[in-house]
Amino acid sequence: MIDFKNGSVFKLSPCDPGEIGSTVAPLMIQNERIISAFKTVRDFVVFTDKRIIAVNIQGITGRKRDFSSLPYGKIQAWSVETAGSFDRDAELELWFSGLGSVRLEFKGDSDIIRLSQTIAVYVL
Repeated sequence: MIDFKNGSVFKLSPCDPGEIGSTVAPLMIQNERIISAFKTVRDFVVFTDKRIIAVNIQGITGRKRDFSSLPYGKIQAWSVETAGSFDRDAELELWFSGLGSVRLEFKGDSDIIRLSQTIAVYVL
């Protein structure tokens, strides 16, 4: 499983879901759709209408991949921190029943407020 406590692993930037959709498509259930996607140099996180899928690309060749599925139904609370003048990164922290907290860091150009609203739609 991905070490979500190490926030520096995830400095996510928005990306085109079509660019990485084929990687997570085999994991998705019927009628599940991607809402937004974010990536680092190798790793990425996909927000669907059912869950969050975090993908950690491992090894030199990148053929080994760790997929973590985080269902919205297990989220108990979440917090967002927007980017500022000096701290240009935004953060999303989620608390999951049975897992604990998951923290994702986003580059400043990410719309963290819209992401929080998306999570609210599926959690509340």
